[in-house]
Amino acid sequence: MSLRDIARLAGVSVKTVSNVVNGYAHVSPETRAKVEKVLAELDYRPNLSARNLRRGRTGVIALALPELDAPYFAELSRFVIDAAAEHRWLVVIEQTDGGLDRERQALDGVRDHRVDGVILTPFAIGAEELAARTDDTALVLLGERIHDGPADHVAIDNVRAARDVTEHLIGLGRARIAALGAQDNSASGTAPLRLAGYRQALAEHGLPETVAKVERYHRAEGAAAMAGLLALDPRPDAVFCFNDLLALGAMRTILAAGLRVPEDIALAGLDDIEDGRYSTPTLTTVAPDKAELARIAVDLLRQRIDGRPGQPPREARAGYRLVPRESTLGR
Repeated sequence: MSLRDIARLAGVSVKTVSNVVNGYAHVSPETRAKVEKVLAELDYRPNLSARNLRRGRTGVIALALPELDAPYFAELSRFVIDAAAEHRWLVVIEQTDGGLDRERQALDGVRDHRVDGVILTPFAIGAEELAARTDDTALVLLGERIHDGPADHVAIDNVRAARDVTEHLIGLGRARIAALGAQDNSASGTAPLRLAGYRQALAEHGLPETVAKVERYHRAEGAAAMAGLLALDPRPDAVFCFNDLLALGAMRTILAAGLRVPEDIALAGLDDIEDGRYSTPTLTTVAPDKAELARIAVDLLRQRIDGRPGQPPREARAGYRLVPRESTLGR
């Protein structure tokens, strides 16, 4: 069944049918309804491959993330796929393990995979290397590795989010608040931003800081670092973990030591992964708006793909909210 056949049955022009099929806005509601009724009756499915080829596109984008088994990235992936589906895009997902070579491969693989654009969460590659790219494939960055760089970038305000959760702990009367999640040799990325927000809140209230370092943001690292904090005298009466996985590991260590959360030690994380909503006690956290992060990233990518390559790189912010739960408020 061709567009000409559909136009004849609907009593409109072929151009009008094409506009409806392609989702263009300049069609009256009455005409659109008439064409869509015929399309539904005939169970018409557009040939997306042919359409994309005519437009010089593949209808495929790449999402390159460091760890697919990390709950935060798994949840974010789902939202990116949902946002891409609104544009009838397919998403190819690549795992980089946060390594420089794998991130380079993800970008170099653009040519091989014939994708229209890439959404990348960089852990290792730097702004200078990205600026030296000769490939003009659309690129959007997520996360905290590169700010004000050579590509559009989307993130939450991590400094403010960390400050908010620390202020929450201070407001509960906690005075020995530790930060768990600092990293050595980390001049960029999530860790220094969240550490800065934590320190701002403590400085404003004249409270001392205690910082525990980790290599990676995994449960085991949180458990081990928490053991070190428990050995302090006096030990912390609250801990802000730089992500929820660290907090869940820390919680295990606290409970295994015969201490109570939050009565002895209040605990908070950041990321709002699903596990924290079902832990015992449930985990206080900061919830980034992952759906908004995904929508903004996909929309910025769409604008680049649609022909705005000369526009300067843009910095975009998604929202977040503090979610107090049992690990700080009690049951």
